Amino acid sequence: MKLVAGPIHSQVIFLLINNLIMKKNKKILLLVVLIVAGFNFQHVQAQQAQVVSQKLTPGEADIKANAELQKKAVEWVGELKLNDSQKEKNVANAIATHLKAIRDWNNEHPFTTVPPGINPATGNKLSELDRQVIANSAMPASIHEDLMTTLKKELTPEQAEAVLDKYTIGKVAFTLKGYKAIVPDLTKDEETKIVEYLEQAREQAIDYKSMKQISAIFEIYKTKCEQYLNNNGRNWRQLFKAYVDKVKAQKEAEKQKQKSN
Repeated sequence: MKLVAGPIHSQVIFLLINNLIMKKNKKILLLVVLIVAGFNFQHVQAQQAQVVSQKLTPGEADIKANAELQKKAVEWVGELKLNDSQKEKNVANAIATHLKAIRDWNNEHPFTTVPPGINPATGNKLSELDRQVIANSAMPASIHEDLMTTLKKELTPEQAEAVLDKYTIGKVAFTLKGYKAIVPDLTKDEETKIVEYLEQAREQAIDYKSMKQISAIFEIYKTKCEQYLNNNGRNWRQLFKAYVDKVKAQKEAEKQKQKSN
């Protein structure tokens, strides 16, 4: 009989053991159980050995990670449709270099490198996210400047903005849409100032690794937007509450409509 690699099928095991139980053949039953356990144990060991053999060395892991970042950079640049191979190469290399630098700095400077303490503006205890943002903010300015210099040299302002949007998954447009929903009568001047703050947030946020860190940077500038609206005769707290109440009312109305149908 030819043995097939892999664990013995549970349904076959059940039928075999059940048949032996019915015949009250305890010796054979015990033998079958031991054989099955042995085959399954060997299969698990083989799987574990395969996983170990596939584990990358630190050097191999770095090469793989860098290749993935390079691929991401090439994909971002490809969407710009530059139709200039040298320009595409220059921009992609600048983005990949920047992404690698951000990753390496973040990994080499964990939040534990920043002593626990308080936020002097609020008095609140610094969170792990706060401490990681502080650690990353100490990164050499040249890392940011090198990327921006290349983007400004090789791309139009609109194309450069498209790249920054890739880093921040379009948070400028998404956040602006939220402000317009909360403040339906937003004036042109107010919108211009809010966009200015959000674009500042976007450029600063590209130097942070995770979306939590990027969102934390945007929160700084969202606070500035809301303070600006308050200083411009608005009441942000009331506007936000009215928006939340409106959304809740709409959801409840939709819920009641579905019930009636």
